[in-house]
Amino acid sequence: MYKILTVILLVFIGVSSATRSFNTPSNNLQRLISDHRDKNVGFDICSTCIDEAVTVLNVLLQAILDEGIYATCGDLCGIVANKTSPFLGKVCDIACDAAGALEFIHLIVKADLDPIWYCEMAKMCEINDHGDAKFTNFGVYPNTGPQGTQFEIDCSFKSLNGTGTSMLRFIMADSHNQTSDNDFLIDAKKPGTYTEKIGLITASA
Repeated sequence: MYKILTVILLVFIGVSSATRSFNTPSNNLQRLISDHRDKNVGFDICSTCIDEAVTVLNVLLQAILDEGIYATCGDLCGIVANKTSPFLGKVCDIACDAAGALEFIHLIVKADLDPIWYCEMAKMCEINDHGDAKFTNFGVYPNTGPQGTQFEIDCSFKSLNGTGTSMLRFIMADSHNQTSDNDFLIDAKKPGTYTEKIGLITASA
């Protein structure tokens, strides 16, 4: 199954003479570099599935809330096909059949059915239960800077066994206890060394 790697940085050293907090969380943490795409495994179809999965899961949840428990995956996923597209309905069928209709519905109602798991069950994202990714370099550059500085967070990693689809989660906290976070999709990768760099943009003075 997929894994989430959570990175929590306490950025007390980050901004000198800071009187403002970070910008809007969705904007101030941005992926700068994610290389070696040629070593990835089925990334395009996986990322497309994950992008669409949020819409599909919302359709499924609304259908269950409106109509109650559905007896078969075909009945439930037929609604997805009608409200989105036949292709997404078929993806839903595959994921539902893999989990079983009752368990699939149970996970949706409990909000435990996340997009990556859903796309893995639909065989759109690679699964690797032997992933062994380890950071080869982790640091923040520069160590300090005035307001308005863009910091570069290097979290490059290496894997000997390759990895499945996963998520890199950043949670930042500044000296005023203001937090900012963002998730970055890490596609399934073959064995190798990979560069991942995240930019942290601080508020201007």
